[in-house]
Amino acid sequence: MADVEQSAAVPDGSSTGSDAVNGTAGRFVSGAEGTALAYGSLLLMALLPIFFGALRSVGCSKSKSASDMPETITSRDAARFPIIASCTLFGLYLFFKIFSQEYINLLLSMYFFVLGILALSHTMSPFMCRVFPANVPNKQYQLLFTQGSGESKEEIVNYEFDTKDLICLGISSVVGVWYVLKKHWIANNLFGLAFALNGVELLHLNNVSTGCILLGGLFVYDVFWVFGTNVMVTVAKSFEAPIKLVFPQDLLEKGLDASNFAMLGLGDIVIPAVVIFSSFTLSLKKNTRTYFYTSFLAYIFGLGLTIFIMHTFKHAQPALLYLVPACIGFPVLLALFKGELTEMFR
Repeated sequence: MADVEQSAAVPDGSSTGSDAVNGTAGRFVSGAEGTALAYGSLLLMALLPIFFGALRSVGCSKSKSASDMPETITSRDAARFPIIASCTLFGLYLFFKIFSQEYINLLLSMYFFVLGILALSHTMSPFMCRVFPANVPNKQYQLLFTQGSGESKEEIVNYEFDTKDLICLGISSVVGVWYVLKKHWIANNLFGLAFALNGVELLHLNNVSTGCILLGGLFVYDVFWVFGTNVMVTVAKSFEAPIKLVFPQDLLEKGLDASNFAMLGLGDIVIPAVVIFSSFTLSLKKNTRTYFYTSFLAYIFGLGLTIFIMHTFKHAQPALLYLVPACIGFPVLLALFKGELTEMFR
């Protein structure tokens, strides 16, 4: 997972670790107000997709449409995930070492341009349904691709959409062009929040034990690749994509042209969030939201501790190092106190 860190670089090609902090000190020292605003904004932006993604995920679970059903992560998937993530990370590291960084990032920009537009459009859709004027006709459309003819005809793509979807797609396309041309931090965050919310909404765990396996594996993954090698640092420096949330610490001094960023990787939002959602579903079954609120507070505590340690020691921190014990420990202690530990893991 990407780390919580400081950087004096632009958000798409940011430095990390001690190099980033040294660069910050050499160029600009943020005031206490700007630093507090940046960290507070990162914390708020991290909480938004967790909260609203969990609420939307409940509706997604109740949907009878197969296309709307969330992807369920099993224990086997959770055990494999850190291995797959490690292979992907090391593969990217080799790509950046062997091939030109410029061409790789060009391909990545085009990929995330398309992916970001679709994610942001899907995120905006419920809001558009509420504000769309009733007197404006909402026409229905269908995009259909088939293969073969007669009885052997087979559907390849069958996508239905309406005028509201087209408006969402148009607005998202404007944000996408803005991101590709300017790499502005606001456009980066719009895409990042959309990715995070969709991830929380569409990924489910089959039980709490699976969440513990997933978080435990990624805990080792995060610590190893951050402290044990320079692989994650190298990829983070080279990778230009909206896979992190950023907020400038010098916003009060430089306005929207600020360039001294604090950052949080999307993996440090989505992965703990799916575990928090499993606590949410447990709370719903028991007609109370105690476990959800406990997990939510645990995430705030863990991320706050990460920011405090990073700011104190002036070094990038693997957020899961602090989030995993908090997000697992708090609900487990609550279940132990209430005598529901066996039920929780069942």
